[in-house]
Amino acid sequence: MRFAGLVAFASLLACGPAPAVLAQTLTQTEADEYTRYELLAPETSQFRITYEVTATTPGATVFYNPIRKGSEASNEAVYDRLSQAPLSFEIVDGAKAKAQGYAEAEPDTSYIKIRLPRPVPKAGEVRLLIDKTYKDPKSYFREADRIVFSRSLSIPRNAIVLPAGYELVACDVPSQVLRLDDGRIQVSFMNSLPAEAPLVVKARRLP
Repeated sequence: MRFAGLVAFASLLACGPAPAVLAQTLTQTEADEYTRYELLAPETSQFRITYEVTATTPGATVFYNPIRKGSEASNEAVYDRLSQAPLSFEIVDGAKAKAQGYAEAEPDTSYIKIRLPRPVPKAGEVRLLIDKTYKDPKSYFREADRIVFSRSLSIPRNAIVLPAGYELVACDVPSQVLRLDDGRIQVSFMNSLPAEAPLVVKARRLP
């Protein structure tokens, strides 16, 4: 019996050092998403995004939010909706996100990696507010005397706020149109489709 133990020990030594432990891979889940797009000055091709989402992956300590391909991101900030406290984050590429355990990471996409304020409890959640500004001339541009916001939107609840002094002239999805307290027009809609909604909103400056 002692001889067998020595043989087993020698076999382990022959195999060399134990391999490094790989990052645990988890499938990220989320719920109750809402996105608000505030169109900034048309000549900038920029729009501010405030995105609310609930992280629901049990035990997760980080959350990954993609930076959409073709969009240039700036002014990022993240908050815990429970306490309103700012959260730490970093921008990582797809390869790094994959290596760190985010199974859905795409190699040609960058991500905002957010450190959650507490691990997601079993059957629990952590609500986040992500604030960022995108510049994307293919999504937000001028067309003669009109401005156009053309973007495929996949989450269920969305709102688009026109710049001050503009009126809505066209929208290709059934929407609710409201005037905000500051006078700007907000276009809200629910995407009940199983695929992305190809939204096109057009507006013009009031006289």
